[in-house]
Amino acid sequence: MNNQIKKINLKHSFIFFLFCNIFSLITLKITSFTISPLICLFLILSIGVSHGSLDNLKGRKLFQIFGIDNFIIFYLSYILISLIVIILWVIVPSISLIIFLIVASYHFGKEDTQFLIIKNSYYNQLLFFLKGSLIIFAPMYFHFDETVSVFKLLLVDNESFYNFLNLLETNKILFYCIILSTISSILLFTKNFEMKKFTIFFDYFSILIINYYFSPLIAFTVYFCFLHSIRHSISLMSELNKNDIINGFKVFAKKALPLTILTATISFLGLFLLNNTYNFDSSILKIIFIGLASLTFPHILLEYLIEKNEK
Repeated sequence: MNNQIKKINLKHSFIFFLFCNIFSLITLKITSFTISPLICLFLILSIGVSHGSLDNLKGRKLFQIFGIDNFIIFYLSYILISLIVIILWVIVPSISLIIFLIVASYHFGKEDTQFLIIKNSYYNQLLFFLKGSLIIFAPMYFHFDETVSVFKLLLVDNESFYNFLNLLETNKILFYCIILSTISSILLFTKNFEMKKFTIFFDYFSILIINYYFSPLIAFTVYFCFLHSIRHSISLMSELNKNDIINGFKVFAKKALPLTILTATISFLGLFLLNNTYNFDSSILKIIFIGLASLTFPHILLEYLIEKNEK
């Protein structure tokens, strides 16, 4: 089954690579081309969020391992962690953002690559982190001012934080960070080489292309929805039905729908409340990134606990 997943992900990466190139060419031809932040929000709340909508099933699996019968505890714990993340973001936004970017780098690098890597060593974990950091450093390198503007809209007003970012930009440290990420992708690509590892090659150039041509929000939306989320969803489909991934897709869609709708409903309620204080686009950015942060931490913790206890 692992071989099948590798083949599917290779095809997916190639299609995504073509999509990024075609999408970029369209923007070159249409100079006024843009995508509304509201469309980005819709995509993230549907395609993007759905890849974490089976966390309740994973939670049930974890509780079975721990021998806990009261499943209400899982929902309460998941919601509590999410609320703590939001509260901490309001209290210490710059620290929360830095932690989120570090955690997201590792999460993106690992989730997008681990199906190709057998050995789960600390060295590979470091390579995953460096590979995933391209998602963070590419928009900062290609669109520094726009990225800083996004950070400011996320309640981050720490002058020292922006002085540090300016230091990274003026001393070309962002460029060196991208080089480090490039080296990590090369090492992962060449280690125990097989043709299916061209997935890493396609992913790397796709991320650079979309971040070069598009604003940070659009580039992140395209990556998060059409590469990261779809790839994770494919692995979930294969778990639901190891023999027939098409049927696995049907089961996945049915099981993911309730929590996806619930998350979207809460997000739009939050958007309505925020819009009373901030402008519409600013409210959307807060819902997307702070909201994703609040979901990412319990999601990653759940993945870690399952992986650790299954072993």
